[in-house]
Amino acid sequence: MDALIQTIAVYAIPVILAITLHEAAHAYAAKFFGDTTAYSQGRMSLNPVVHIDLFGTIIIPVVLYIATDGQFLFGYAKPVPVNFGALRKPKRDMAWVSLAGPGANFLMAFLWMILAILLVVFKVEHEFFYRMAQAGLLTNLVMFAFNLFPIPPLDGGRILTSLLPHRQAYQFAKIEPYGFFIVMALVYFKILQFWMYPLMNIAQSILQFVLTPFTMLLK
Repeated sequence: MDALIQTIAVYAIPVILAITLHEAAHAYAAKFFGDTTAYSQGRMSLNPVVHIDLFGTIIIPVVLYIATDGQFLFGYAKPVPVNFGALRKPKRDMAWVSLAGPGANFLMAFLWMILAILLVVFKVEHEFFYRMAQAGLLTNLVMFAFNLFPIPPLDGGRILTSLLPHRQAYQFAKIEPYGFFIVMALVYFKILQFWMYPLMNIAQSILQFVLTPFTMLLK
């Protein structure tokens, strides 16, 4: 129980920020491209309360963490409502709206990495802040890679649907009602890791490369 409390304390802020900005980015992109559904429902907000799903964001992850001793963790936020038909160019703009969420996570991973570097530079002694920065980086890399998996209703599935020709896109979109169960099975049997780990490593390598001049200046 002590380990669970410590884990919650370290991950609480990174997870809340990751979920909130991911969903708010979807809402902002949808409004930008012509759909005001999420905006009219108050979802284009940085208030985490409007994005957190009690069951999917809190209860399921905690129960799974306790039941599997931290070996299996899964959860989800309240999906942002998007009327793709209201977008100015629905098929094209669906990709941008879907990409906005993982893009927000990529940006947050970048900011957490900067914080981790600054903690070292300024010789902050409290281990808690280092762990939180690492948790922020990991959380956002996980969300980035997970949501880009090309199965609807995940963002990657929507992006792929947008890129496919109309006939193939229509057939592929039929998977969506079963997508959640497919993804759950892939997570449970640890098959999804063969997608996520390489993508997370690539994203982290890109961030480290971008930050190279910054780290050199601070040395």
